[in-house]
Amino acid sequence: MRNIVALGTAALLLFAEFTSPLTPAPRSAAPPPVRYRLRTVVLDAGHGGKDRGCTGVSAREADVALKLVLALGKEIESKMPDVKVVYTRKTDVFVELADRANIANKLNADLFISIHCNASSPAAHGTEVWTMGPHKTDANLAVAKRENSVILQEDNYKEQYNGFDPTSPQSHILFSLFQSAYMVNSLRFAQKIDQQFRTTLKRPSRGVKQAGFLVLWKSAMPSVLIESGFLTNRQEELYLNDKTNQAYMASGIYQAFREYKQELETGSGD
Repeated sequence: MRNIVALGTAALLLFAEFTSPLTPAPRSAAPPPVRYRLRTVVLDAGHGGKDRGCTGVSAREADVALKLVLALGKEIESKMPDVKVVYTRKTDVFVELADRANIANKLNADLFISIHCNASSPAAHGTEVWTMGPHKTDANLAVAKRENSVILQEDNYKEQYNGFDPTSPQSHILFSLFQSAYMVNSLRFAQKIDQQFRTTLKRPSRGVKQAGFLVLWKSAMPSVLIESGFLTNRQEELYLNDKTNQAYMASGIYQAFREYKQELETGSGD
């Protein structure tokens, strides 16, 4: 009996030694840091339905923008199956500006790309890539006013856009003072698109610009608006209305998207 007690006591002492607070418990490996992943992109074809946008001799902005968006979406879906591509429209339907942005907001999208065509004098030509920000020239204001004027075709637009009047320069001046928290990444992506247009596609470029676009202001993520060219310029209308060139333009935007995504996910753009 005495031997059994002695053995039990020795076992307890041995157990206490191994579980003593003076002996640090083994630490589990820290979980790896969670890396950012660009998972969802929303593609917005400007205008549609009752809103034709600007027109050329035969091409309509609503149609050309949709073809460019569908070509870009196909490119992303085929080469990046891990990225969810969402369209604000895939057919010729009218979608209000606020609804376009709300689609992206409800999905917590990582990026919003809106594609349009431009209009001006017959001699005007070239691409433009826009981000939300203060317009610095009357020309920038004119583009924003033209694209924002679509809300006049919406019901209750004054209530929906807090009394914003797309025909009033004063409204645009006040509106352009809003600064987006996503400005830096919007500009980063816009510059990559512009570089692709200039170098890879050899398109004449009018640069990266800023103005108060309602559809960009309403979207709570990095966002850009692409003016793919002037339908009022006959040469650019023929270029933009060609299926091969539409695929070529989409490929350039995709390359910019790929570089932007890679930089964000690796941190190499910081």
